Amino acid sequence: MTIKIDNQQPSIHFAPAKLNARLKVTARRPDGYHELVSIMVPVSLYDRIELQTTSDSRITISCEGFSAPANEENLACRAAKSFFAQTGIDHGLSIKLTKNIPVAAGLGGGSSDAACVLKALNRKLSRPLTARQLAELALGLGADVPFFLNGRPCIARGIGEILEPVENWPQFWYIIVTPPIKVSTSWVYRNLNWSSPGVARELELTNNEYQFIIKNLKKKPFPVGRILENDLEGVTASHFSAIESTKRALTEAGADGVLMSGSGPSVFGIFKSKDKALQAKTDLASCNLGDIFLAQGLL
Repeated sequence: MTIKIDNQQPSIHFAPAKLNARLKVTARRPDGYHELVSIMVPVSLYDRIELQTTSDSRITISCEGFSAPANEENLACRAAKSFFAQTGIDHGLSIKLTKNIPVAAGLGGGSSDAACVLKALNRKLSRPLTARQLAELALGLGADVPFFLNGRPCIARGIGEILEPVENWPQFWYIIVTPPIKVSTSWVYRNLNWSSPGVARELELTNNEYQFIIKNLKKKPFPVGRILENDLEGVTASHFSAIESTKRALTEAGADGVLMSGSGPSVFGIFKSKDKALQAKTDLASCNLGDIFLAQGLL
């Protein structure tokens, strides 16, 4: 496919992190993936991505900030490669990535980068892919990538590809603490102490979880403490004491609720006002917990 491109000016984009406000595992599939029901919330902690299409067929990437692979192992690079392969567009791309979201931290930074590249290329190159095609391409890159195409709070089901926007998620502020440890998502799922139920039980678990979330989202005032639960937290916390100590520190700093995000190790505290979140960030600065971020929920 031949499309005229503008090589003069790069485009700049921002890819947000996400938090799992709830993550319940409901089944283990034969292909190794796990079915889940989760509330996923994007937040204002961003990677910066600068893209420039080129007339050759090479895809190059450079990285600053938190360490990330500057080669085809990077999910942003793989997203560009998949996009060009799917569309048949014979052009290259230069990617300059500034990683402000910690890597392997349960915040979905790599998946967000991939979704950002897919959306940006589709816009820049006259939308050769429909929304459905883009979502299918995203899922092929990773279970969390489709969520970032939407960029709003969602209930995620299946392996994360069935997404339902949450219309009434409250406007919270979040303090995110990433301890200086690396956690492998595949390792966490392998060590999950949970046996796969039968189909009937799987459907029951999924439906019960979904109804639980819907019921609590309608309550006034919003019962945030009741919503916060993560089936993966016990696995990570049992091997890394930093999870529990970080949760305690956030609670003592005044958080209305605390939870580990995804497979960790990042832990977040929820605050109902920016002032309280800022004070907590100040109080935690001397605790040597790791990297600390203040972020607003994106609605």
